[in-house]
Amino acid sequence: MILSALFFYLFAGVTVASAFMVIASRNPVHSVLFLILAFVNSSGLFILLGAEYLALLLVVVYVGAVAVLFLFVVMMLDVDFVELRQGFLQYMPVGALIGIILLIELILALGGWAISPELAGHTAHPTPSLELASNVEALGAVLYTKYIFFFQLAGLILLVAMIGAIVLTLRHKEFVKRQDISAQVARNPATSVEIRKVESGKGI
Repeated sequence: MILSALFFYLFAGVTVASAFMVIASRNPVHSVLFLILAFVNSSGLFILLGAEYLALLLVVVYVGAVAVLFLFVVMMLDVDFVELRQGFLQYMPVGALIGIILLIELILALGGWAISPELAGHTAHPTPSLELASNVEALGAVLYTKYIFFFQLAGLILLVAMIGAIVLTLRHKEFVKRQDISAQVARNPATSVEIRKVESGKGI
C-alpha cells in the first residue's frame, strides 16, 4: 500500500510539473518533449488504477504517434513564433472567456460527482467483473462490435492527417542535389565525359 502511494505521488508530481513546463517553455521543441514526459507519467497513473489498456493506448497512440508528429512538424516547419505572438493581446478576451466557461464546466462536473456519486453509475455502461473478463477484453469486445465503424472512421482521419503533415513538410530545395535514377541509367560517354583543350601554362 505504501509503495503504490509513493508511485502515485511520483507519477502525479512529474505529470503536473511536465504539464506546467509545456506552457512555460520558450522553445517549442522542449514543450513537445515535456508533453511526451507528461503522457508517459499519466500512463503510469493509469496502470496504478488498473486500467492497463488506457495506459498502453496513451503510450502507443499519443507518445508514439501524436507527440512525435508534433515534434517533427515543429522542427521541420519554418514557423515565425515572434510574428504569431504579435496579435496575442487581441485574442486575450476571447481566450479568457473560453477558459472561464471550461473552468465552470469542470467545477460543475466535479461538484456534481462529489455531491451525488451515484450519478456516474447511470451514465456508464455496465462492465463485466475482472473474474469474467479483463479490461482489455471488455473494451475490445465493445470497440470492435458496437463502435467498429467509428473506430475505422478514426483510423481514416488519422491517415488523412498523417498524409497532410507529410505534404506540408515536404519541400524541394533548389540547391540540394537529388538522385535521378533514369538519368544515371541513360548515361553514355558523350554526356558524361567533357574534353577541354587547355593551353600550355594556363591551366583550367
